Amino acid sequence: MNTTITRTLAAAAALTIGITLAGCSTNNTSSSDSSSSSSAASAHNDQDVMFTQGMLPHHQQAIEMSDMLLDKGSDVDGDVVTLAKQIKAEQAPEIKTMTGWLKAWGEPTESSSMSGMDHSSMSGGMMSDSDMDALDKASAADAGKLYLEQMVEHHTSAVDMAKTEVDKGKNTDAIAMAKSIVSSQTEQITQMKDMLASM
Repeated sequence: MNTTITRTLAAAAALTIGITLAGCSTNNTSSSDSSSSSSAASAHNDQDVMFTQGMLPHHQQAIEMSDMLLDKGSDVDGDVVTLAKQIKAEQAPEIKTMTGWLKAWGEPTESSSMSGMDHSSMSGGMMSDSDMDALDKASAADAGKLYLEQMVEHHTSAVDMAKTEVDKGKNTDAIAMAKSIVSSQTEQITQMKDMLASM
């Protein structure tokens, strides 16, 4: 009888742990559950990997640019500040998600071309060191306009990368994120161009 109770308790505990792990894996896509990990690993192609490895540093740089702008204080145009906060709020969770995918797929978070010398070819629209330096050193009054000009270019390349993923990718989650990026960033490009026109 004790054995039956022990088995029942063990089964209940295992079920609870399984549900908890499944909950974790949906929230942050770190597939702790081996069955979802193996299905995630099988349902992707080289394009999915290339998209994810390329979009990660792209998103990271957008957040870095936004932080630079926000650090300049209250003299920055309020609408630009609101946009920078929105970009950070959208892209930070996507960075976690994409990192989780690459880990589940058994792929490095950097592609071999990224760790090489030719930084500019890994994904168009990445700001150069001199671009980032210019934004970092810009006065609060000038930073808003420069941020918008750079972010239009940055977003345009991200949209291009995302469209390629929609056309050629295999992983349904990656394609869904790519569609979301096309939609949200195309809208933001229009918004930024309107803001620039009124400055």
